[in-house]
Amino acid sequence: MSESIDLTMTLALLPEILLLVLAGLVLTFDLIWSEDRKRSLGWLTAGGLAVTLVVSMIFARPGEQAIFVWGGMLRYDWLGFTFQMLFLFGAALTALLAMDVKELGSRGEFYILMLVSTIGMSLMVSSADLIMLYLAIETTSIPMYVLAGFFKQDNKSTEAGFKYLLFGAMTSAIMLYGFSLLFGYAGTTDIYNLAFAIQAGAIETIPLMGSLFLVLVGFSFKISAVPFHFWAPDVYEGAPTPIAGFLSTASKAAGFGVLIRFFMAAFPTISTEWSNIIAIVAVATMTLGNFLAITQSNIKRMLAYSSIAHAGYILVGVATATPLGMTSVVFYLIIYLVTNLAAFGIVFTFWRTERSDEIKSYDGFSRRAPGLGLAMMVAFLSLAGMPPFGGFIAKVLVFAAAVNADMVWLAVIGVLNSIIGLYYYLIVLKHVYLYRTDADEKPVPVAVPARIALIILTFGIVLLGVAFAPWFHWSTTAASILF
Repeated sequence: MSESIDLTMTLALLPEILLLVLAGLVLTFDLIWSEDRKRSLGWLTAGGLAVTLVVSMIFARPGEQAIFVWGGMLRYDWLGFTFQMLFLFGAALTALLAMDVKELGSRGEFYILMLVSTIGMSLMVSSADLIMLYLAIETTSIPMYVLAGFFKQDNKSTEAGFKYLLFGAMTSAIMLYGFSLLFGYAGTTDIYNLAFAIQAGAIETIPLMGSLFLVLVGFSFKISAVPFHFWAPDVYEGAPTPIAGFLSTASKAAGFGVLIRFFMAAFPTISTEWSNIIAIVAVATMTLGNFLAITQSNIKRMLAYSSIAHAGYILVGVATATPLGMTSVVFYLIIYLVTNLAAFGIVFTFWRTERSDEIKSYDGFSRRAPGLGLAMMVAFLSLAGMPPFGGFIAKVLVFAAAVNADMVWLAVIGVLNSIIGLYYYLIVLKHVYLYRTDADEKPVPVAVPARIALIILTFGIVLLGVAFAPWFHWSTTAASILF
């Protein structure tokens, strides 16, 4: 019996253990390899993450019943496991995209920081205790602060890292204060036991909602929801592009994974109250994000505001507090990670040649790199929610969840915002396909690692839109743990 328990506890942390081993390998080879071989650290990291993903899928799959491990600090279930696989996939492709970034791809500390942040994300989505949750969030965030400002000679990069650190520290302190109030009121740090304390009437409504608001501040920052979105455009613009892509996808997915687990586990008895708050935040987030994206001339800032708008769409599913709503959230995050990583990967590949992130610089891009132009069209149309790509299915699901939850008004606002979003995505594609320049014959080279990553991501966008049933089933299984 004891051996069975020990095995379960080990398997529950198998992805994190393998990530830690991989980080040690990267550190070792970074010390012993010469400078001209250190580019291969990207292959080592990406390959190690792929092996971790496959091994975890084979040996660490949770059972039908969720169990608590490591003293109740972590919950071993399909929700956490699904997000963990998503983080591993995103980190592996980010490593490939970053391999040919000057002063990044051959730096072992970059890969180690990314792996440590991935460990933090994995612990975040499995946390069943407030203390573990806070430690996991900080384990995720601190390496990301460093990575955002990784280019020390670039003023925009150092500014991005400093702003991210300041805003992150502020919202983290507010969230921690909310955690401390919840502990003081309920007498427990166990997220699942908070629900029993609330149901028993141990916490009055006003103090409870006040604490909930403070916690929501921290979560809103992680997912870049209004009004705590202001850091995203500057950080995305200044951070190294592969890092901006990882930050906008994996980190955002971790934030949403924590958000749905925390609210559904700790506050099911007051779901109507927090659902209304989330719905209002969703409307503000997607509306502000879309309208501000229209005015951008820098493509990374446009993608930053687009990312804010997509956080609003995902919050529509959260606001329903229904099984279909939570399924749509998980499914949306899977598609969003694949699509937005592809978008940032293409932007970085173009930047390596042109050294410009201005949208007007993409004039004639499809003639200079037909394959990249096609991948860009697939990614942007998916972000816009056009069939037959994955983004279309994702938006259909979140809006259907809102309709089924008698929140038709929220679905209508979401559809109208999707139409607005289509406009600025098409503006970029107009520059890519319709405009011509004198440099139309100048090709845009694509490095082998980036080519591999972009082929996988582009194929994934189409696959998720055409053959979505297996991924929808997986999302349903993950979300069912919440009810």
